[in-house]
Amino acid sequence: MGTMETFTRTIEFSEYISVLEISYILASILFILGLKKLSHPDTARSGNLWAAAGMGLAILFTILFHKTRMENGSYEGIHNIGWIVAALVIGSAVGWMAAKKVKMTAMPQMVSLFNGMGGACAALISLMEFPKMQNMLATAGATNMLTGEAIAILLGLMIGGVSFAGSMIAFGKLDERIGDIKTPLLRYINLVFLFLLLAMIFYIMTMAPGKDNNLMIYLFTLLALLYGITFVMPIGGADMPVVISLLNSFTGVAASMGGFLYGNQAMLTGGILVGSSGTILTILMCKAMNRSLLNVIIGVFGGGGAASGSSGEQTVKEISLSDASVLLSYSQRVLIVPGYGLAVAQAQHLCHELENLLGSKGVEVKYGIHPVAGRMPGHMNVLLAEADVAYEKLMEMEDANNEMGNTDVVIVIGANDVVNPAAENDPSSPISGMPVIQVWNAKNTIVMKRSMAKGYAAIENNLFFMPKTRMLFGDAKATMQKLVSEIKNL
Repeated sequence: MGTMETFTRTIEFSEYISVLEISYILASILFILGLKKLSHPDTARSGNLWAAAGMGLAILFTILFHKTRMENGSYEGIHNIGWIVAALVIGSAVGWMAAKKVKMTAMPQMVSLFNGMGGACAALISLMEFPKMQNMLATAGATNMLTGEAIAILLGLMIGGVSFAGSMIAFGKLDERIGDIKTPLLRYINLVFLFLLLAMIFYIMTMAPGKDNNLMIYLFTLLALLYGITFVMPIGGADMPVVISLLNSFTGVAASMGGFLYGNQAMLTGGILVGSSGTILTILMCKAMNRSLLNVIIGVFGGGGAASGSSGEQTVKEISLSDASVLLSYSQRVLIVPGYGLAVAQAQHLCHELENLLGSKGVEVKYGIHPVAGRMPGHMNVLLAEADVAYEKLMEMEDANNEMGNTDVVIVIGANDVVNPAAENDPSSPISGMPVIQVWNAKNTIVMKRSMAKGYAAIENNLFFMPKTRMLFGDAKATMQKLVSEIKNL
């Protein structure tokens, strides 16, 4: 009879488990399909919705069907559902309002902030589960904590803490509230922190489970947070797109640790997708900048170098709005190279209007997109998509460089470092070796800037002094509006 009763209980619980696990598998499929749809602007919006639906499905079915085995052998559902629903409503409202109100120029900061919250959640999960694990092991009479569960908890805590603290520093840097600490000493401090964290993982796992270990786990958490700060502080401004992508992959890995911990397929799949895609994107960003990931992490990129020559030794040539309008109107091929300045001025819609206006005059207009233009990966693509620029009009850096010799006019709008010839002809420059868009090879180059200020990497740009370059000073949005009016009046 006892065997039959146990079998009956197992069958009953298996029904709940089956429903829950099937929902997690469906959620994982929606995550994968959503990620696939993000590969093209035409399907990116629906891809976001598909992935969001997968997460909503996982949350709903977890609340309805998750069961916890009690000491008496019975199973209980989730408690405090009211608090859970309230937290979901508040979090969703805050996220919705923040996403609706954020400016395109502040999008990288929001990405860093939200990514940091994900890392913090992973770290908090580990902090909550560590005492439970200790109690279970102590009850079982274990003499150490050498278990897979302990590895998942400690790795989730370390990586989540680093991701949270690092993302907050990245947010401050992107928002220009925190500067760089450019000292070689931080490299050694980071290595010491990393060694201590790994050593503490091994030491904690060899300790006997008990309440006295709580102080050690708090010290471990503090060390992870400090490492996250010192990890990002020495990284220069021009490397921030890589850092954002790297921290994003950290958060994904930390979330996957929670998936291992709870045996949650949806959490595991989501974490793996974020971690792997973030890692791949980081590698692609490093390749686009001709830098190794190690060089990005321990190097100091930007601020402190200068292109050969200086603005005091050379003069720039300006172009009037009327001359620029005539030159553009009677060209055959025009290439627009956007940068962060375009986002700051919110001139993407006028840029699209200029494209359509020149197109009506028989001029072929395309956009040259550098992989790390802006403050985060894909920043320019999102910016132009917001203005309904056709995806087919966007050219990757290599294709743009191949067609540069046949281009009549290149308009550089708010870009600086990604069109700096110092990357190719000045070995002493901090950006030496970084692939750039070779706008100087076009027949004419018009650079639209507010002033002669340096770019995000804080180095001089000799493009402004080249013979075929003409400067068109002023706010990008106001200047574009005047330029469009001039072309219409021709």
